[in-house]
Amino acid sequence: MFFLQMSGFPGSGKSTVSKYIAKLTGAVIVNHDVLKSALIDSYLEQGHSVILDSPCLYEGMVEKEMKLSNEHGVKYKYIECYLNNMEEINNRLQTRKRMVSQIGKVDSEVAFKKWLDGSKRPLNSEYLIVDSGKPLERYAQKMMDYIGK
Repeated sequence: MFFLQMSGFPGSGKSTVSKYIAKLTGAVIVNHDVLKSALIDSYLEQGHSVILDSPCLYEGMVEKEMKLSNEHGVKYKYIECYLNNMEEINNRLQTRKRMVSQIGKVDSEVAFKKWLDGSKRPLNSEYLIVDSGKPLERYAQKMMDYIGK
């Protein structure tokens, strides 16, 4: 059993990667837009692996989820989808089915870079960054190997 925290700029591929991993592992995906800590807690308590689909841009978020994983005795994992291409991000944002709380376009290069570099990562834990500008098949096995460690 595992708890995987996804990270990356909106449109970088977090949801695509989450769906791929969930399909292979049977994990449940929890999107941060509908996130309730009690929901994650409940799924872990029931013995399900959980994937948190969130950009991880806020202080304390990683530590909170690491603590929750510890409390349930499950391994904590962190994968960041990194896509340093504002044009591709905007293309993805504009062609996906958008939730009300999700952005539709990135207008500022400065804001994009700040957001891109603002991901909060585990300080004392191994994590994986994938180039989500490449086809999923190119890094899929690397992610599954990381989750299996």
